[in-house]
Amino acid sequence: MKVLVVGSGGREHALAWKLAHAPGLAQLHAAPGNPGIAGLGDCHPIRAEDGEGLLGLARSLDADLVLIGPEAPLVAGVADQLRHAGIAVFGPGRDAARIEGSKSFAKEIMLAAGVPAAQRLAVARPPCVLKADGLAGGKGVFVCRTTQEVDVGLRAAAAFGGPLVIEELLEGPEVSVFGLSDGIRVVPLPPVQDFKRIGEGDSGANTGGMGSISPVPPLAADDVEDLVDRVHRPVVAELARRGTPFVGVLFAGLMLTDGGPRVLEFNCRFGDPETQSLLPRLRGDVLTTLAAAAAGDVSGADLAAADEAAVTVVLAADGYPARSDSGTRIYGVPDAEAAGALVFHAGTALHGDRLVTNGGRVLNVTATGATLAAARERAYAACELISFDGMQYRRDIALAAASAAG
Repeated sequence: MKVLVVGSGGREHALAWKLAHAPGLAQLHAAPGNPGIAGLGDCHPIRAEDGEGLLGLARSLDADLVLIGPEAPLVAGVADQLRHAGIAVFGPGRDAARIEGSKSFAKEIMLAAGVPAAQRLAVARPPCVLKADGLAGGKGVFVCRTTQEVDVGLRAAAAFGGPLVIEELLEGPEVSVFGLSDGIRVVPLPPVQDFKRIGEGDSGANTGGMGSISPVPPLAADDVEDLVDRVHRPVVAELARRGTPFVGVLFAGLMLTDGGPRVLEFNCRFGDPETQSLLPRLRGDVLTTLAAAAAGDVSGADLAAADEAAVTVVLAADGYPARSDSGTRIYGVPDAEAAGALVFHAGTALHGDRLVTNGGRVLNVTATGATLAAARERAYAACELISFDGMQYRRDIALAAASAAG
């Protein structure tokens, strides 16, 4: 099977890495890709939002499957453009991708489907959560416990433009639950937990994610199946009822409150950096399952999780999330890989033969182990082998979960 992966971040590198191990893969291509993906397949200089360019590339490659990683091209309707030309695509069309592109639309769908969610509020007063309605790269959510935080949050949210959604502030552990959908059926995937805040102890500004872990104590496989029954399947059914079937991966950000699970947000694609901890645990033929979803039938698919745990630590540029960095030389990636870690490129470039920074989140270091504690130890040992000027990362990823797990 010839596969084209669309995107250039750590999530896309992780997907390419997983697909590169699939027995049915004949050729792997990416657009635009990154230096890490280039070690697995051929990269093509076409932007993820360039539907016409991607269509031409897919045709020239005679691609059997196009996998769209980022949310922006999905919300823009790139999947529709390719499907209308007869190309198999893993990723929802524009109308179904509104589940991420508009939080107001997501609220409407959840209400119609009877899915438990954070309650919407009419007025911004503490405690509350402020959310930019549209795409914000994971940085458009502001938790406000004081009047001052509300004032700051309102100004920050306004910078994204568009409507504002105000919700009740819920308390409890957060978890990311993914379901692969063919438009009708949903296959649950192992749960993941990400770490949104820039600072240790979940302090500071929201980011696109500073790390992730899987599994998520104390969730078991039965718990995940129950969550997918209560959340994903009703939403997929409601979208299908409206004539906008969701084909791809539906990502629910959930809070496990004392009153039961509540949906915080939906995303229309694999998470980043959740995917980097999810894929190393998956057993079974991922490529065949993704192709089956694109073809409209995932019945019989089995992507069970291995017993081992995975921990991912994001290495970010100085000043992230307020700013990114480019052109700073990166050292030690081969050493970290030789030590047994997976190093996924998120914001890198090549200047000649030199690997340099090219973004805010630069690298994702993933390690597996028999326990979360073991995986965490290996991940941080690998992080110590990598360096670039201004490099920052959280040192508490998986610490609480590893301690709780014993």
